Amino acid sequence: MRNTDEPLALLETDDEWIRSRTGIEARRWVGPGESTGDLAVRAGQRALRSAGVAKVDLVVVSTTTPDHHSPATAPWVAAQLGLGTVPAFDIAAACSGFVYAVAAGDAWIRAGAAETVLLIGAETLSTITDMADRGTAVVFADGAGAVVLRRGTADEAGAVLAAQLGSDGTQKDLAVIAAGGARWPDTRLAAGHGARCLRMQGPQMFAHAVRRMTEVSRSSLAAVGWEAEDVEAFVGHQANQRILDKVADLVGVRPSARLGNIREVGNTSSASIPLVMDDVVRQKSVGAGARALLTAFGGGAVWGAVAMTWPDIPPVS
Repeated sequence: MRNTDEPLALLETDDEWIRSRTGIEARRWVGPGESTGDLAVRAGQRALRSAGVAKVDLVVVSTTTPDHHSPATAPWVAAQLGLGTVPAFDIAAACSGFVYAVAAGDAWIRAGAAETVLLIGAETLSTITDMADRGTAVVFADGAGAVVLRRGTADEAGAVLAAQLGSDGTQKDLAVIAAGGARWPDTRLAAGHGARCLRMQGPQMFAHAVRRMTEVSRSSLAAVGWEAEDVEAFVGHQANQRILDKVADLVGVRPSARLGNIREVGNTSSASIPLVMDDVVRQKSVGAGARALLTAFGGGAVWGAVAMTWPDIPPVS
């Protein structure tokens, strides 16, 4: 991984402008030849070691930046992890991808289709970022994080108690890569580089993210019978510090329960929540069994929240 200072020198901005509007001070990008799948494999290896398992029944990779349009990245990741012919698929739910993956893994386990599931959020957003676009070039970063879900009971640390998801396709243009898909194949590359990069409507994204993350957080708390003051660990998608603060304020989460690392790693899309969780595990700042709420909003538009208790897992190097 490499830092991102040099490309930002091309933009008409400075550290103070970035920090005051996003809360970001540092980010990381992959080096030449390094892919989303590579990051996913390393994150998966660490998660499997931490969980003390060598075999799972399902692999889910959440990513906006797969190694290829086709095939999916997850089967290759599963193979690299030595998991054999286990079922594996990608989820494309933008920045909400990790909460979608948790909901999917939880559903497979509850349905009896799996006992253990590896969930990975991995992104190389540097590959879809226009370095001339200040609205995205100062925000996006690369990274990966992973967790292992297993069958258990509701009174165990790490239990997923409720997962709620939503979408609104009428807002698909909030964050979109215009060219390169079936709607605009652009086989002759006439559209240019910019149309193949992610474009985001910042002010509109802010408003929708705050609204939807607040709604789904409140709904998830109601589903498990918690009050906002019961939440001991609140992890929102690390998109923008002002969004995180606004949602936490509206939901009523106390400041001491708000967790994040956007200052150190930037916006890593679906990798952001598991990266925060990894930091918390390393710092031992949340006790096993603590009441936790995860929430995210992403382009699509898609959003979701997960109410759970904090897992009891050891940090790994």
